[in-house]
Amino acid sequence: MTAFMKDFLLSTILVGAVAGLGAFAIVLWLGADPTVGWAARRPGDDMRGATAPAENAASTEGVLTLSSGTASNLPGAWPRFRNAGLDNISTDGVRLADGWDDAPPLLWSIDVGEGHAGAAIRNGRVYLLDYDRPNSSDALRCLSLDDGAEIWRYSYRVKVKRNHGMSRTVPAVTDEYVVALGPKCHVTCLDATRGELLWQIDLVRAFGTSVPPWYAGQCPLIDKGRVILAPGGTALLAAVDCATGAVLWETPNPDRWAMTHSSIVPMEFARKRFFIYCGSGGVVGVADDDGALLWKTTDWKIRIANVPSPLIVDRGRIFFSGGYEAGSLMLALRDDDGRLTPETLFRLGPEIFGSAQQTPVFYEGHIYGVRPDEQLVCLDVDGKVVWASGAAHKFGLGPYMIADGKIFAMNDSGLLRLVKATSGGYYLLDQADLLDGHDSWAPMALAAGRLICRDLTRMVCVDLSAN
Repeated sequence: MTAFMKDFLLSTILVGAVAGLGAFAIVLWLGADPTVGWAARRPGDDMRGATAPAENAASTEGVLTLSSGTASNLPGAWPRFRNAGLDNISTDGVRLADGWDDAPPLLWSIDVGEGHAGAAIRNGRVYLLDYDRPNSSDALRCLSLDDGAEIWRYSYRVKVKRNHGMSRTVPAVTDEYVVALGPKCHVTCLDATRGELLWQIDLVRAFGTSVPPWYAGQCPLIDKGRVILAPGGTALLAAVDCATGAVLWETPNPDRWAMTHSSIVPMEFARKRFFIYCGSGGVVGVADDDGALLWKTTDWKIRIANVPSPLIVDRGRIFFSGGYEAGSLMLALRDDDGRLTPETLFRLGPEIFGSAQQTPVFYEGHIYGVRPDEQLVCLDVDGKVVWASGAAHKFGLGPYMIADGKIFAMNDSGLLRLVKATSGGYYLLDQADLLDGHDSWAPMALAAGRLICRDLTRMVCVDLSAN
C-alpha cells in the first residue's frame, strides 16, 4: 500500500468517526430534556423596566432612632391614603373656618427629602415615609402632631436616584401597626407606637415585581389585620399578615400585569367583598377571603402613569380617570346569578374629565376633581359637567379633599383654595399661600382641624379650625 493510499484510508476513517460521533450527539440532544441546566426566568430578571436585585437590595440592618418628641393628645385621625373611608372626606366633625384674615395659622414646618409622600395621622402621631439622601436611606418617620418634633424614625439603606422626587406613598397605620411601601418596593411593617421592626418584604425579590417608572406610588392598604398589596410579577395581588409577615394568599397573574401607581380599593356588591385594582393591563376584582379572581376587564388601562385609584360611586358603579389622553370611564358591575360581570357605561374624553395624579372625590351624589385643563369641575354620575371653575381659577396637579362641606384644593405652588362643596355652582370662599415652593402634589391629611400638606422639600401643619 502506497503512502498516499494509507493517508487516504486514515482520513476516511477519521471522517467517518467524527460523523458518527456527531450523529450520536444529535440523538442524545433530541432525546434530552431541554430545561435541564436552565434556570426559570422571573419577571424583571432581564431588568427591562425593573430595578436590578443587587441595586434594589435594602440593608437588613435597619436602624431605629429615638428622639425627644412626644405624641399629641389631640383627637382625630387620617390613618391612610384618602382617609379611613378611602374617599378623601373628613368625618371627624370639627368645624372649620369659612375663610382667613390672611392665611391659616402656621403651627409647624419641617424639611423633608425630595418627594411627594403624604402623611398619615393616628393617636396624636404623624407618619411619613421620607428619603434621607445624605445617608441613602428610606426613613419611616413618626412625628408629634403638636409641633412636628420627631418621636422616632426607622431607616434602612437603599440607593434611590432623583427622578421627579423619591418617596411618594402614604403609610397605613392602625393602633398596632404602621406599614409603608418604599420607592423601590420594600414593604416595612413596624410597631406603630415604638417603631420597632416587625417584618420587611422586598417585592422585587419575593414576587419579581418591576419597580414602576418614577418609583412606587401604590399606597399600602391594611384590611382586617392584613396588608393588601398589588406586586405584579408572580402575584397580581397578595395578602400579608400584619403580625407575622406571612403571605396568606396570592392572586395568580398569568397575563404578567405589572405594578402601577394606582392603589387598591375594597368594595362590597351583591353580597361579595373584593378588592379592585388597576393593573398595567386592565382592572380586576379579587375576593377578600382568598384572592380568587372574581371579575376582570381590559376596557380601562393606561399605558403611561396609571395613578388615580378606582372611585366607588354607587349601585355597583366605579369611576376611573387618568392623565394624558386617557380621560375617564364609568364601569358598572352586574350580578348574573352570583357571577359578577363588568360593563362599561360611558367614556369621557379628557376635555370633559380626566386626572393625571389625584383621585376624584364622590360627595353627595356628584364627582369633584381637576381635569387636564386644570379647572376644578363637578360632574353628575352620568358624566355631565355641572360646573367648572373657569380658566381664571386653575388648580394644576395638586391635591384636594372635602371637609365640613368645603373643598380644600391646592395648586402646584402651594396656593390653597377654599371652595364650597356644592353642585349648585363654583363658589370660592377664600385662598391663601401655604407653601412657597413647587410641586405641591402630595395628598393632604386632616385631623383635629390640623391640615398637613407639603411641596417637594417642605412639610407644614396649619390650623383650619373655626376657633
